[in-house]
Amino acid sequence: MPKGWSSGELLTWIWLLILTFLFNGLFGNSLFTSANFEADTLVVTGDTLSSADTVVTNTSLSDTAGTKKKGNVIEDLISRTARDSVVQDLPARKVYMYGDAVITYQDITLKAAYIEVDFNTNTVYATYIVDSTGKKIGVPEFTENKQSFKAKEITYDFKTEKGIIRHVLTEDDQGFLHGQKVKKMQDNTINVLHGSFTTCNIEEHPHFAFKFKKARVIPDNKIVTGPVYMEIEGVPTPLVLPFGLFPNKTGQTSGIVIPTYGESANRGYYLENGGYYWAINDYMDFQILGDIYTYGSWAIKPRFRYRKIYKYSGQFDFGYAVNVVGFKETPEYSKSTDFKIKWRHQQDPKARPRSSFSADVNILTGNYVKYNVTSTQDYLSNEFQSSIAYQTNWAGKYFLTLNGSFRENTLTRKIDITLPSLTFTVNRFYPLKRKTSAKKRFYEELSISYTMNAKAAVSTLDSLLFEPGTILQELQNGAVHKIPVSLPVRIFKYLILSNSINITDRMYSASSRLHYDPDTLIIGNDTLPPGVRVDTLYGFNNAFDFSLSSSLSTKIYGILRFKKGPLRAIRHVFTPSISFSFIPNFGNEKLGYYKTYTDQNGEEVKYSIFDNSYFRSLYGSPPANRSGMISFNFGNNLEIKVRSKKDTITGMKKIALIDNFNISGSYDLAADSLNFSYLSLTGRTKLWKNLNLKYGSRWDPYTVDSSGRRINTFQWDVNRQLFRMDNTIWALSLGIKLGDKDFKKKKKEKPKEATETEWNEIEQNPENYVDWSIPWSLNLDYTFQYSNNPIYLNYTRTNNRKIVQTLALRGQINITPKWKFTFTTGWDFTNNEVSYTSISLYRDLHCWEMRFNWVPLGPRQSWNFSINVKASILQDLKLNKKNDWRDF
Repeated sequence: MPKGWSSGELLTWIWLLILTFLFNGLFGNSLFTSANFEADTLVVTGDTLSSADTVVTNTSLSDTAGTKKKGNVIEDLISRTARDSVVQDLPARKVYMYGDAVITYQDITLKAAYIEVDFNTNTVYATYIVDSTGKKIGVPEFTENKQSFKAKEITYDFKTEKGIIRHVLTEDDQGFLHGQKVKKMQDNTINVLHGSFTTCNIEEHPHFAFKFKKARVIPDNKIVTGPVYMEIEGVPTPLVLPFGLFPNKTGQTSGIVIPTYGESANRGYYLENGGYYWAINDYMDFQILGDIYTYGSWAIKPRFRYRKIYKYSGQFDFGYAVNVVGFKETPEYSKSTDFKIKWRHQQDPKARPRSSFSADVNILTGNYVKYNVTSTQDYLSNEFQSSIAYQTNWAGKYFLTLNGSFRENTLTRKIDITLPSLTFTVNRFYPLKRKTSAKKRFYEELSISYTMNAKAAVSTLDSLLFEPGTILQELQNGAVHKIPVSLPVRIFKYLILSNSINITDRMYSASSRLHYDPDTLIIGNDTLPPGVRVDTLYGFNNAFDFSLSSSLSTKIYGILRFKKGPLRAIRHVFTPSISFSFIPNFGNEKLGYYKTYTDQNGEEVKYSIFDNSYFRSLYGSPPANRSGMISFNFGNNLEIKVRSKKDTITGMKKIALIDNFNISGSYDLAADSLNFSYLSLTGRTKLWKNLNLKYGSRWDPYTVDSSGRRINTFQWDVNRQLFRMDNTIWALSLGIKLGDKDFKKKKKEKPKEATETEWNEIEQNPENYVDWSIPWSLNLDYTFQYSNNPIYLNYTRTNNRKIVQTLALRGQINITPKWKFTFTTGWDFTNNEVSYTSISLYRDLHCWEMRFNWVPLGPRQSWNFSINVKASILQDLKLNKKNDWRDF
């Protein structure tokens, strides 16, 4: 027994030690980290505290308390840490935590500057502290099941799983919920008293909010409130609703799409783009929108989107509209039925590496473009193309492509349909090539390939497309097989002799017969004057032809070097080639491809039964006349090498003076006259980095008659000139792209990657996308084309010169970090007027945004002003004023 201690004092200290270790076993905290202690004092990590009932743990502390004893409410491990200290009051069964305190229990995490745990009532209390500057530090943050709250005070009961939270802030999806007093229920629903909902992320004083007295939050579902009113910058507005319903479900949510309203001068008051959005599942959704006008116009626009990760994705859009303009009593009245069909399908390349399916369908009627589209690109386009294609291959040698295409011109109303189109190809193979590695023989380079193309096509006007019999009358179909056989031979190492045989076989299901009818025919209400009549004979027809060709080519290099001066070398690459081709006469009537008829003058006219002025086939006809053509081509490339300080390795830089300059022509051995062809000259070069020049001309060795037709007399014999210029063309193109990066050497930060949702929004509404990563940019595109096609009248030559110019400007500038200005304009040199011009002004208002778009000139003259909330969950909270281009 220690000196001076009584037996009662000793028993007291023994009981205290037993209780201490029992408490330590319950809460998992080591109370003694030092062996030296005195009466009424427990020392931890060298610090002495003058409290017999208190244990203080300094420095960062992380420990665990756990029990599964019967009758104890705590059923799992409790992990706690504190940067400053943890104080345990043993008799009161409380724990006090200071400085970045964190408690973790099951799926519950609590962080705060100060936390107090009461094991008597199974509650935890957390709050913040105020530093010397008056700033709040360590505001409590409570997280459970991915649901997080920030509040000034939090009280939570582990037993009932309920809590009282004062001055709370929580984020649900894209919204923030504020509440003066919040009670968390056992089913994780939350009751809020005196709160607000906003999408502004400013915690203390958001720019706007919907204020309410009472509300209930259903996690991952919705927020339901009582009477609610809108407040902007702390000022109440007259916008009052009897109740509020705010979605807080993550991901896609089904719901009503609120329409926009307004007035159109020639179609009346309207509601546009109102309907319903259905989030079917994570892989597909459906939306149906509609328009209605008081003058009678209406439209329905369903849209279906689908996506399967690593497989495919796509979107289907359909539009049907009845457009009524003006009143029936007015001259401006018109009524039309229009439609739109769009389908876009993409297959992931990883899904099926050897085959793919894609679709890009874009079919619109003319008035739908005029009255129902909002895209500038669609409005400025007068030709729309669609295609659906399936491709596959076998062993990388055999390739099959099936596709269908649709092309329409909204100005001419012409429609071209190809459905289906089949292409089958066999890669080039070498039938005589040996598998051994012995020295190759020349004949081993013999190669053969095969291509087959078959299709059915219809070309007509859109107004006649669905008329009875149109498709059958205008339908064209056929197939063509091509087999090229080639054998290249190298001569004296530097010459390449290429020989080939090209076999072509055409197959048609119909042919024509022509005859001249001197009588006038009356068929119904139609009267046909005397002329050539066409009889169409249906049945299988086969047309076969072939051609032989040989070509000899090489490359000749010429280099001139200089030892002094900035110019160090000039290099000229000369590529001459000469070829011979032979085509037999397939116009013999014995073959059956060509026939004759007698015209009104009694002269025989030869025609092809497959392709003539009155009957067209998809793949033409075999050649009518024998041909033996000798052709030549001289290619030229000119470069210089100059000294360059920028090149630290060679100190030289290559500059192309002439990228390519070709001189070509031919001579037909089999023709009875006009054996020489035109002499063709083409060239291109790059004058500067963004300035390109192209040249082309055609020269005729023969002269012309009084009407300008070629005759079998050389130009030299008449005018003492080797050639006569038939036409010439010069084309100059300039493209300049300027931006801040062209004037700054500072490395720019990599822009933030957009999320998948953001990419989908950009794809759906590209005109609303604002790129803040580019401070300013200016794009200038200019083209200049000069052409001259002389006209001859009574042997007099008249130059027919024509100049075509286009100028387009596009630019953007960030006036301030929150203001952005963009524009698009140009100049129409033909009409001497400004081309399509668009001016846009954008203002970032933090949680709101403002846009002003103005088209000051042209047929799309209009303006549009809108101010709206950025968050998509409140996308219908907006103010929109506009003067539509359709009302001018």
